[in-house]
Amino acid sequence: MKPAAFEYVRPRSLAEAIVILSAATGDARVEAQVMAGGQSLVAMMNLRVAAPDLVIDIARLDELRATSESSDHVVLGACITHAAIEDGRVPDPSRGFMPSVASNLAYRAVRTRGTLGGSLALSDPAADWPTVMSALAAQVLLRGPAGGRSVNAVDFATGVYETVRAADEIVESIHIPKLSPRARWGYAKFCRKSGEFANSIAAAVRDPDRAYARVVLGAVNGPPIVLARTSSLLLAGDDGDCQQSITEDLQALEFDDFHASLHGAMASRAVRQVLT
Repeated sequence: MKPAAFEYVRPRSLAEAIVILSAATGDARVEAQVMAGGQSLVAMMNLRVAAPDLVIDIARLDELRATSESSDHVVLGACITHAAIEDGRVPDPSRGFMPSVASNLAYRAVRTRGTLGGSLALSDPAADWPTVMSALAAQVLLRGPAGGRSVNAVDFATGVYETVRAADEIVESIHIPKLSPRARWGYAKFCRKSGEFANSIAAAVRDPDRAYARVVLGAVNGPPIVLARTSSLLLAGDDGDCQQSITEDLQALEFDDFHASLHGAMASRAVRQVLT
């Protein structure tokens, strides 16, 4: 199938993109979509799942492909591609965590065009970056007509393909704290076929120098879920207590037996990677 007819515009700056998006948002007759890499949006348009009247292409905006680094965090522009992260062409605040995840995300052709900000903005529950950014305590910077605002990544997604981003806002950048030298991370993902979206994701981070630990489940048919009790015990570093707390955390979430077993296995693997 091919997409329904639509108008296409490529703004020359983020400010221009926001003006165009804001004008379209204020017109009830026009449905506008912002496109970064287009790896999800174009497929959805071809299937007629999405049928925007206007596509605003921000992929080539230099300000959305910029990076910066300070002593305690890295800022990545929203249009940084998965491949740029995989190849180490941008600063890595995660001590190898993000490049490892990027290298196992879909296929190389997708990674070459797909973007970090686009993945977060779409908020597919089975995507990797929402879970990873939540585990790393990243912040998402949104820019709109009223200016910029920052949202914790763990609070950014609110449902399936739903986020706190307003209709006239664009993801500008992602602020990611740097892991300290003693930090450890773990990541486990189950897919029925290599390269496909996941059926279960678990990410674990332990950074004792910052007194920080977090275990996050993804691919849960909604926003990523923090396993609060397990996260607290992970900081203490006791694998036995963590394994028991995974079971308790999952019982509280009321998954069916299959998904409880699947998510439990992924969480267990991620935690053991951190502690062994």
